Amino acid sequence: MKKLLLVFLSIGLGFFLSVQTIVDKPALSKEQKDKPKNVILLIGDGMGIGQMEIARLFEHGLEGRLFIETLPYTAIVHTSSSNNRVTDSAAGGTALAIGQKTNNGMIGITPNGKNKDSILDSFKKDGKKTAIITTNSVTDATPASFTASVNNRWADQEEIAKQQLSNKVDIIMGGGKKYFTRPDKRGIDLIDAYKNSGYTYISTADQLAKTNADKILGLFGETHLNFQLDRNYQKTAEPSLQEMTKKALDVLSKDEEGFFAMIEGGRIDHASHSSDITGIWKETIAFDEVVKYCVEWANKRKDTLVVVAADHETMGVSATEAMDIKALKKIAVSPHYMAQQLKKKKTSNNYTKKSIRKVFKDYAAINLSKEELTQLQTNQMPKKGQVYREQQIDWKIGAIIANHYHAGILQSPIQQLSSTGGHTSNMIVVFASGNGAEEFHGVLDNTDIPKKIASIMGYALFNQ
Repeated sequence: MKKLLLVFLSIGLGFFLSVQTIVDKPALSKEQKDKPKNVILLIGDGMGIGQMEIARLFEHGLEGRLFIETLPYTAIVHTSSSNNRVTDSAAGGTALAIGQKTNNGMIGITPNGKNKDSILDSFKKDGKKTAIITTNSVTDATPASFTASVNNRWADQEEIAKQQLSNKVDIIMGGGKKYFTRPDKRGIDLIDAYKNSGYTYISTADQLAKTNADKILGLFGETHLNFQLDRNYQKTAEPSLQEMTKKALDVLSKDEEGFFAMIEGGRIDHASHSSDITGIWKETIAFDEVVKYCVEWANKRKDTLVVVAADHETMGVSATEAMDIKALKKIAVSPHYMAQQLKKKKTSNNYTKKSIRKVFKDYAAINLSKEELTQLQTNQMPKKGQVYREQQIDWKIGAIIANHYHAGILQSPIQQLSSTGGHTSNMIVVFASGNGAEEFHGVLDNTDIPKKIASIMGYALFNQ
């Protein structure tokens, strides 16, 4: 009888203790339940409302919508830099990365030269995997802002590549191979240094598809990757932005701790600089499709925040009433490709009239007027200090086409006066979906975007 009583007492005590343990265990707060495990930040470089409207009308028509427009939370965002009401990509990217303003040209540092950790660094310190993916060079302003700190975006490309290695970013994919192949003072090129640190180096879409590596350095072009318009004309083994994104999410999601990925549609900006309305359409749609992939991927998991933003707007793009959409949709290649088809005169640096007329006729269905021909032939040499000097002929070609077909675009003389090559202070839009997305609403400053991500994650970095 005593033994039986002891058994009942033991069972009762065990039940009481188990119940007490459950009662004493603190319940998860709503914030803890909703805190994302992963964050995907997608940036359309130079993508303002005008770029999105061009893409929407060209791709889906008047009644259609971009996928970006279906995201449940939106805000509009001011983008000025510390020393200019119009930001360049360096200061714009830095604001999105460190949550503070800096001067145009500076990467990841404050105006007084103080290095600052980025939101990507916060995730890294929290034990999470990190990635930067772009259609530009991986050392270009936006990806660099999250992974490096330099005084001058133009002069320090190799230094940025070195810092990306020392900062141990798990996945780096895009263009910019030429900045990784110049031997340093020890005679070691950076690709070998990455390999020695455990990275798998790949340079083609086929290699990307086959790799199962956890640490990837993917450099698929010497500088930027090809424009969407030119992919049918250029022999290339490049992957698309979506192919890079799919691989990165597959690799990153294997880690139980979660990840942060910055994914950039970088060539929206370059198409805009060139007044390339057709290119803006194609680049923005390619970016929109990547947003769709990321949001649908995140929706299946219920543990991921997706934020879509831009660093600034480029060239004041607008969908004018007179714009000839039908004609613009027929243009086959970018102004950059057209420029490569021009023939130089034997006796000067100018192009032959015959080659100019042929290029415009073949690729843009334009019989150039005398005025348009003169416009292309004058002031061929870029001004001293002009940004994107190598792209000046592309800009001229694009401007003639845009004006011929009545598109809304910043005019060439005004673009030439711009220290940023044609950026504007027009507000951009941020879209959000998933865990914590409700924080993105109203009118924001660009520095608010990483601050909100940090707050959602419980990181204290931006309280400094």
